[in-house]
Parts: sequence; C-alpha cells; structure tokens
Amino acid sequence: MEPVEEMKPGNQTVTTHFLLLGFDFHGKMQLLFFTLMSVMFLAILIGNSLIVVITTIDPVLHTPMYYFLQNLALTEICYSLSIVPKLLVSVVLERKIISFSACALQLSCVILFVTCECFLLGAMAYDRQVAICHPLHYTTMMNKDRCYKMAIGSWMSSVSVALGFTTWLFTLPFCGRNKVDHLFCDVSPVLKLVCADTALFELLIFIAVVIIVMIPFSLIAISYLHIIHAVLQMPSAAGQRRAFSTCASHLVVVTLFYSTTGIIHLRPKSNLSSNMKKMVSLSYTVVTPILNPIIYSLRNQEVKQSLRRCIDKWLLGKQMAIFSPPR
Repeated sequence: MEPVEEMKPGNQTVTTHFLLLGFDFHGKMQLLFFTLMSVMFLAILIGNSLIVVITTIDPVLHTPMYYFLQNLALTEICYSLSIVPKLLVSVVLERKIISFSACALQLSCVILFVTCECFLLGAMAYDRQVAICHPLHYTTMMNKDRCYKMAIGSWMSSVSVALGFTTWLFTLPFCGRNKVDHLFCDVSPVLKLVCADTALFELLIFIAVVIIVMIPFSLIAISYLHIIHAVLQMPSAAGQRRAFSTCASHLVVVTLFYSTTGIIHLRPKSNLSSNMKKMVSLSYTVVTPILNPIIYSLRNQEVKQSLRRCIDKWLLGKQMAIFSPPR
C-alpha cells in the first residue's frame, strides 16, 4: 500500500504519510522477530512498572536515589510505548505507513525521553557523589525540594527541546519524499527526506546533541572521579566495597546507554550500514530498558527486599480476603 500524497497549487507534492522501511523480514524470521519483540516489550513494561510501583508504595525506598530511579523507569516505559507497538504492527501486519502527524509525535517522544534519560543519569551520578563524598550533609544537600527541582528540570527542558526541534523539522518541505530508512521516526533518517537547505538545522541539532549528551556525561565522569577519590581515602576494604557497590548499577546503566546512543546521535553520518544503525537503535529501544530494572534489582538488596515485602503484603491481603468471614 503506497502513501497518499496531496498536491499543492503550483504542482508541489506534499508528503502526508511516511513509509518506515524497517527490517525486510519474511516468513519464519518475521515470526521470530515479532515473538522476540513482543516478549521483550512485555518484560520492559513489567520490569519498569514494578520499579515505579515499589518505589512509590514502600517508604523505605523514599530516598533521592530511588526517586530518580522511579523517573528513569518511567522514561523507559514511555519511550518503549512510543516506538514498539507501531513496530510490532508493521512487522505482523506489514503496515509500514505512518501518518505525517504520527511521525512528528513519535519523533518528539524519542527526543523527549532520550534527552530526559541523559539528564536523569547525570542527576543520579550527582546523588551518588553527595552520598559518598558528603554523607553527613546528604539529607540537607539532597532534600525533597532539590530532588523535585532536578527531576522537573529534566522533564521540562526535555519537553522544550523536543517540541522545538520537532516543530522546526516538520515545517520544512519534503516534496513528496516519504521513505524513512529506519525502524521509527528519528531525526537523522527523517532529515534526509527534506528537500531544502538543512545546514543550519544540522548545526543546531549537533550542538544540542553535544550539550544534551556530553554535558551530563562530563558531569557523570567528574562525579565518579570524586567518588573514586573519596572511596580510596576510606580505611577499610569493606567500606570501599560497600561504597562502590552502591554505584555499580548506575555505572552499568550509564555504560549501556552512552555506548549505544553515542554511536547513533553523536555520529549521525558514520560509516555504519543502514541495518547496523537499525540494530543499534533497537538495542537502546528494547535491550537497555529491559536491562535497567534487572541490573538495579539483581545488584540491589534494598530493591529485592522491598519487592519481597510488597509480595508478602499482597499475599497476606489475599489470604485475609479469602478466610475472613462474610459480614
């Protein structure tokens, strides 16, 4: 099914739909890809929803670290919801068409949630630095008001970046070009379809990406340098291990996130093939959001204990409901 196009006065073709080329899978490969993506999508929703729920209902986890983790899990859920359902439909029904407005909305969500995750990872690194380097002042330096401001600042700045660049990009002329060689609407593949001078847009988007990606990354690196210095000053090996263990989960998540997003967004014109770029994009679309709750739950005793408490309370509530006499 080909996209429908409209004609403007003066015979200028206007793009009303886009065609997401995605992967060219057929037969058994198509079924296998759909099955794997469906399972991974469910795992993302369940794993990250559990993080959001237990950090909300368990008072033990009402700390700055878990508040930021809760926001991070929320971004993973929203990011996956903005991409994976449409991807699954295009695979199983081979409906690769996406409307102009839906593509703009999807691109806006991609920019918003990737940007927000960058800022949240930076905030989490700062939280760990304060906890390890200034433990006596932790509660005053990372009070509720400051945590709220850091989280709201991450979300609001991400919204402004997403709306600004999406609005600008989709007001540029496409002249009927509609084949997006990607899994979803992302900046680089959509920008290739524009039939106007995009030099200024490319310059500003690159500056924005450097600021959004590299500034939080630099802050993370500085935070960990302070953490390493503080830990090495600790007299006992047990204290050093305990301090490092509180940072291990965050460090793994940072490594996963930046190793994939950096390839795509910092090097948009790299020599990677189209399919390889799609695979890298797929890795931070589904693989990283799956691993985040696993990493934080497997390496974190507080999260595992909280999950057990929540399950025990739920089972106890069910038993009381079953065995309580009717009124």
